[in-house]
Amino acid sequence: MSCRKLLILVASLLAAAAAAPDESALRLSAWQDIVRDSPYWDSQGMHANLATIRRWVLAGEGFCGALQRHILFDRRMAFVGYLSDAGEREANQENINERRRQLAEAGRVDRWLPGDAGQTGYPFVLSCNQPHARLDDALARYLGDDDDARLWGTWDGMRVGTADEQVSLHEAIRQVYGFRREMGRIGLPDDILSVLAGKVLIESGGLRDALSPAGAQGIMQLSPEALNDCALDPRFHLHRLAQIDCALYLLEQNHRNLEPVFTSFFADLPTEKAERLYRLLLIQAYHGGIGRVMALMTDAELNGAARYFAANHARFSAGDIALGMVFHNLGRRGFGFASLYYVTDVSLAMDAVCARLDDLPGCPAAE
Repeated sequence: MSCRKLLILVASLLAAAAAAPDESALRLSAWQDIVRDSPYWDSQGMHANLATIRRWVLAGEGFCGALQRHILFDRRMAFVGYLSDAGEREANQENINERRRQLAEAGRVDRWLPGDAGQTGYPFVLSCNQPHARLDDALARYLGDDDDARLWGTWDGMRVGTADEQVSLHEAIRQVYGFRREMGRIGLPDDILSVLAGKVLIESGGLRDALSPAGAQGIMQLSPEALNDCALDPRFHLHRLAQIDCALYLLEQNHRNLEPVFTSFFADLPTEKAERLYRLLLIQAYHGGIGRVMALMTDAELNGAARYFAANHARFSAGDIALGMVFHNLGRRGFGFASLYYVTDVSLAMDAVCARLDDLPGCPAAE
């Protein structure tokens, strides 16, 4: 080989090596690094992105049309890839990690991290196989299309329906809210009815005897602590009217604590956006506790994202702000991906109910 050809070969090999991604440079040391390195403006479109992939999961559609799949998404919650399940957990995990590496090398994400039991990887991943989360069955129970989910009864001075004229969960919630509002026991705005609708669909799917691994019970999935706060006798823990009443009581307490902080912090938001954001934060407070949600605005360690979004709110939807405040604090104070999924899922469930009802407060057509 001539010297000239040898030089050309060496140059081409060096160029190929320079163009190939350096796997060590693409590897993350910890998944939190992807969160901490994400600029706040990266949250633009986050809610719409996450709503898309959670809709696939909840409805079994899109890339979750085949349930035995995992979908992968990036730090903006945007879909980047999928793979079919191998069957066993260990094989699935190995394949997911290999897919993560491939996506990083292909430039679909800028870095990757293998995941394992107890270790979050990146790109983030969701299983499509979540049959408990199916919205269509839950919606039938909530609206009373499923006769077995209809109810009647009495609770603490209230009577809802009769044995011959049973009502839907939707109607039961509306009546309990109206009764307590008339009594002056709650000051929640009537758009809380759309929030409660979404919560029932996601919390329990409208199943009276629903029980979570953490011990939450009933249609509103009330924890033992919540049931105790409402002073419910164990005989009535699964009583659906009692569950609705207790949920309203808890939401009222959260509302009284959250409203002044929120109003002060997000005073410059347009009315419609502020109302939407407030509902989302109330949902988050029900899921993760009012103290943690308030800390997103009041704690110096956590409120950097909220301060940025308040100052630049025109660039973000209410959903982007609600999710961004949590995303940029993942790994702190117990905030995890379940917090993001819960708020997004309840929002999707609210949309599903609103599509069926034209007079539900809190729905776009009713605002």
